[in-house]
Formats: sequence, C-alpha cells, structure tokens
Amino acid sequence: MAAISDNHFASLQFLLKAPSKDAVRLLCADSFPSGAPESRQLAGSTAGILSVTAAEATELISALHSLSHYILFHNLTVPEQILALFPESFHPSLKNLITKILLEYSPTWRSEVLSNQISLPQLVEMDWRVDMKTASDSVSRMAVPTCLVNMKVEDSSCPGANGAISSVTVELSKETLATMLDGLGRIRDQLSVVAGK
Repeated sequence: MAAISDNHFASLQFLLKAPSKDAVRLLCADSFPSGAPESRQLAGSTAGILSVTAAEATELISALHSLSHYILFHNLTVPEQILALFPESFHPSLKNLITKILLEYSPTWRSEVLSNQISLPQLVEMDWRVDMKTASDSVSRMAVPTCLVNMKVEDSSCPGANGAISSVTVELSKETLATMLDGLGRIRDQLSVVAGK
C-alpha cells in the first residue's frame, strides 16, 4: 500500500474545525468502510459538521480512509509508529487525537476486515450411508455396494450469500472411497507434521 501523501495530511487539518473530539471520532469511524470516499451523503454531512465545502469534505474522508487502511495494512499498533507518519509541521494535539482514535478502532476494524475476507467454502456437516446399487440386464442381475456422502458447506465468498449453506451429495464406489481415504490419510499426516513444528 502506498505511503500517505502530503495532500492527505493537508486535508486532515480540516478536522481542526470539528466542534468536538466526539465529532472527530465519528468522522474517523464513518470514513473507514470501503464505500466511504465515494459517499455523497457522508460528504454532505461532513461538510455541514465542519463548515467546509463538499469537495473539501470528500478530500478529508479520503485522507482518513487512506490513513486508517494504511495503519491496518502495515499493522501499526503503537502510538509511536503512527505519530511517525505525520509531518513535523502537523498540529500536535490533532495528531495525538487522530492517533488515539485510530488505535482505539483498529482492533474492531481488523476483525471486520478479516471476517469479510473472501474464503473457500467451509464444511459444516457431513453424513454418509451405504446403499446397494442394483443393475440388471437380460443376462444377469447384480447388486453393487456404493457409499453416498452428503456434505453441507457454508459459502461466504459470494457477495450477498451471508453464509448460505448448500448441500452436496457424492456417490463413491468402493475403489474410489479407498483412494479418497488414502489421500485424506496423507493430508492428516502432513497436517500433523506441520502442526508439530
């Protein structure tokens, strides 16, 4: 992630017009979500709170958004690391306030980002049964045992899925099941080796 530009720090100075520390805290929180820099509604309310133009409010929101994401991306967790990002000429009290607020919100934002990451479907439940598959033709009639495996998976990677659970049933012959169990055994052994390190 690119470093924070001087223009961003210049835009952060608009926070000096905030009526209270709580207003600054609210602006920091509201500017974090991914759509915040493009939100006209947020720009309008910010402009009203700070008595600045909509363009200046948009620049401020973008600067706060970039700074908060930079801090998370680089895992800055102590005040000295964040304070070092600011130019020397930056207003000292405002610099300390922004740093304090960003450190306060960082754990919540980190959890939020991690929970919204795209991930592979997760196995929720598995059930199985053995059936006899009957086949017949004019010459003979035969019964072949097969294993039916039903897996319920939760897929949170699709937008709007919100952890939708879907069910998948797989039919396995005795030979296919033996191959699969052998492969799963190898995976278990490798995981044990990695976990043991």
